[in-house]
Amino acid sequence: MYQVLYRKWRPRTFSDVVGQPQVTKTLQNELTAGRIAHAYLFTGCRGTGKTTCAKILANAVNCLNLQNGNPCGECEICRGVRDGSMMDIVEIDAASNNGVDSIRMLREEASFTPAVAKYRVYIIDEVHMLSAGAFNALLKTLEEPPSHVIFILATTEVQKLPATILSRCQRFDFRRIPPEDIAARLQYIAGQEGASLDEEAAMLLARLADGALRDALSLLDQCLGRSQQVTVEIVNEAAGLVSREHLFRLADAVREQDSAAALSIIDEMHKAGKDMARLCEEFSAHLRSLMLIKMMRDARSLVAVTNREYEQLEKQALTMPMPVILHGMDTMQDALERMYRGVDRRTEIEMAFLRLCCPELDDSKAALVRRIEALEKCTS
Repeated sequence: MYQVLYRKWRPRTFSDVVGQPQVTKTLQNELTAGRIAHAYLFTGCRGTGKTTCAKILANAVNCLNLQNGNPCGECEICRGVRDGSMMDIVEIDAASNNGVDSIRMLREEASFTPAVAKYRVYIIDEVHMLSAGAFNALLKTLEEPPSHVIFILATTEVQKLPATILSRCQRFDFRRIPPEDIAARLQYIAGQEGASLDEEAAMLLARLADGALRDALSLLDQCLGRSQQVTVEIVNEAAGLVSREHLFRLADAVREQDSAAALSIIDEMHKAGKDMARLCEEFSAHLRSLMLIKMMRDARSLVAVTNREYEQLEKQALTMPMPVILHGMDTMQDALERMYRGVDRRTEIEMAFLRLCCPELDDSKAALVRRIEALEKCTS
């Protein structure tokens, strides 16, 4: 049976975890020193390795032959974790087990000593979904935990957790993984799978993932279903994206106030089956890149594109006035909001680009400024 990439390539040691050195190094040092807490809290956005690190930690605290803070992968405990037969490591989905009865049952189980391992480890995923009563029941256990029990709580919304829970956990914040790290990992995995992933396609996948390696692997899986030679075109097709070339052309049309060219590009995208809301988002992101390049000496680290694309953006940024860029971003955001309220998406985006290309049709302050600037150029 086929196993999806993000499961097949899930790290089994802290050394294999991508982009979270502030978490993995600390945990390895604590494990090596034998300083094991009774409760951990892993927080951060989706797909950044919270559950993966929780499973590695649960394995490591019970490993019989720990190696530099990493599970050995060969002892009885590690083999049991790998094949799923280890009963002393329990993973609970708080989204579907969020009631007080579930936590009370957990408390009763926690009082028993582990069957095989040194510690009974409870991994509670999406812990913010627990009810108020369930949190109170969990607090009782966290206040006076049995010596053989470790709790690892994982959440994407740490602000929803009671302060009484937070104060009893050792907290680790997971960052968005840098695009360069994601792209490098994707290229390595593609090579191991007997496929090829070019640099531009890898960077595009990393940008779409928004710091979540799991999302990037899911997209790569989808691309490999189309071709073993993954290019930018394959990624664009799989994700339903607008090509970078079309975004540059749209920006040129706005700068030149060429409404006919803009409408023609939109029609081309519509016929190709592209989602108009996605086009709005992509064009807004394109304008953001231009804004950053114009306002910073070196925006390379903030713009997730290849070197060739960055050079193209630099050239276009030189010719795009900042008021036009900012007005374009505002207009795209307004259009997106109306689209999500049920307005016809093609009509909405056509109106948005008409307002950008024809300032005389737009009564906003930004459009009035553009008209005044145009008059000043004519009279100077």
